[in-house]
Amino acid sequence: MEVYRISSKKYSQKLSASGSANRWNKRGEFVIYTGSSRSLATLELVVHRNNVKPEIDYRVMIISVADSDTLVKNITTKDLPNNWRKFEAYPALQNIGSAWYGSRETLILRVPSAVIPYEHNYIINTEHKDFNANARLVRTEDYFWDDRLL
Repeated sequence: MEVYRISSKKYSQKLSASGSANRWNKRGEFVIYTGSSRSLATLELVVHRNNVKPEIDYRVMIISVADSDTLVKNITTKDLPNNWRKFEAYPALQNIGSAWYGSRETLILRVPSAVIPYEHNYIINTEHKDFNANARLVRTEDYFWDDRLL
């Protein structure tokens, strides 16, 4: 399957993770957040940056991951607290993601998007034993902001 990440040009040439804490991981856990589509990846970027920054040279990273159910753990909204879309739920969601990360159970954690709950984000564990064999950067594409968004 292909998943998408929008990144500044500086960080778009290889699959790497900063280890920064986010919704589904704690600090020091090296995961890559991706979306199921370019449009979802765009919305996620806008939400996390709190605005559109056209002066940054962005690229769309197209990432191929092996299409195998054994590599993916699926989290559904019924597995989550009622307030899972709110910032206050971060600690609970980080615990879920951290338990998955630490268990090395699967390469990918499929989670509902907090921006569009019926779509999904795919979190890739860069420290998983199957990472190098099953996740690869296929290509990058130029990215532009439509002036109507600005």
